[in-house]
Amino acid sequence: QVQLVESGGGLVQAGGSLRLSCAASGRTLSSVHMGWFRQPPGKEREFVAAITWTGGRTYYAESVKGRFTISRDNAKNTAYLQMNSLKPEDTAVYYCAADVSYATIRSGIPTNWGQGTQVTVSS
Repeated sequence: QVQLVESGGGLVQAGGSLRLSCAASGRTLSSVHMGWFRQPPGKEREFVAAITWTGGRTYYAESVKGRFTISRDNAKNTAYLQMNSLKPEDTAVYYCAADVSYATIRSGIPTNWGQGTQVTVSS
């Protein structure tokens, strides 16, 4: 098991940027693949981005491609989500997730979840 704690959420104007962080403990981050998900108000949770344990491969939802960047620093046991050109429709609770299976993360059913951090984009 790995424990995940997100930070970096907040209120930002449309067009602005935020960087979310996901600090891991309980298991070396380099042994798991990572992902970010979000749940907009009144909607189901959706996949945002995923990254392999080496950081060599990434995958993004079409809605964020070209605006968001997922990365990781295994030495710091931390993963990141850089969000640029934010839109009001990006407003959601953002969750960090981890799993030993990359396919499981991309399928939306990872084993380990953080508690979430709120991102609000005003128009």
